[in-house]
Amino acid sequence: MNSKHQYVELSDGYFIPALGFGTYKPEEVPNCKTKEATKIAIEAGLRHIDCAYVYQVEEEVGLAIRSKRADGTVKREDIFYTTKLWSTFHRPKLAQSCLERSLKKLHLDYVDLYLIHYPLSMKPGEELYPRDENGKLMYDTVDLCAIWEAMEKCKDAGLAKSIGVSNFNRRQLEMILNKPGLRYKLVCNQVECHVYLNQKKLLDFCKSKNIVLVAYGALGTQRDKKMSSPVPLEDPVLGALAKKHKRSLALIALCYQLQRGVVVLAQSLKKNEIKENIQVFDFELTSKDMKDLDGMNRNLRYLPYKIKDIIALMYCFDKQDEYE
Repeated sequence: MNSKHQYVELSDGYFIPALGFGTYKPEEVPNCKTKEATKIAIEAGLRHIDCAYVYQVEEEVGLAIRSKRADGTVKREDIFYTTKLWSTFHRPKLAQSCLERSLKKLHLDYVDLYLIHYPLSMKPGEELYPRDENGKLMYDTVDLCAIWEAMEKCKDAGLAKSIGVSNFNRRQLEMILNKPGLRYKLVCNQVECHVYLNQKKLLDFCKSKNIVLVAYGALGTQRDKKMSSPVPLEDPVLGALAKKHKRSLALIALCYQLQRGVVVLAQSLKKNEIKENIQVFDFELTSKDMKDLDGMNRNLRYLPYKIKDIIALMYCFDKQDEYE
């Protein structure tokens, strides 16, 4: 990481801000909240905005970006914007149309990063989660390499500067990396990653291939409230380090990822938390601190409740030892 400018270089020569603002929200939260939170994030100095077609908030995020461009806070080139190809658009002839829909909502000419959201395809159509008459999700069979070729065409068309993937395991990454005729290498893999799921083996593999790991759910706060599993931000190890460094538990968790060379997404709708998160660059953890945080790993996943049906069949969430 280039600490002076707080950017990480991608394998294609572009730079991604090391700290990003995540825009996923639960369904019950009004979209207008995302618009206001995005404005606050930009005002606070965050320049990396992470979104996705399936989040259904790109119109609001676009309004926030246009507002901050109009008042002179930022120029288009200051913003690093990520969106993602949804699973109902995996058929190669549809991939670009998904991106074009996002761009139309955003009122942007291009995105900085376009990702395959999941390595699992669903039947095409207007429904985000297509189901049959029995209520079961309707899946599709599309070759990952064919999807990647469609992603390359989006880059060729100038609609995306960089292309990558999300929620891929090592085997799936290798399918793309070893694809005959590969024209553009994937620059990143965005996955759930936090102190209870540190993804060490996957991170090591990605580093060996010059693939940047991007962490979502970095604070473990996207957990279903009905889950009985432990909460990372209530862990005594984080608490002790927060007290030692006179920082919040969230900042310790974010700093941990940055010092591992991981690009981290911080998500919040609260003004004070958004402003606090950018202070993560104001201190450093010691090697002993990092070792203690490494020891917190439990291979525990928290995922948004909306995609639980997908998780049940998704082969991208392999056991940790399968990343070897």
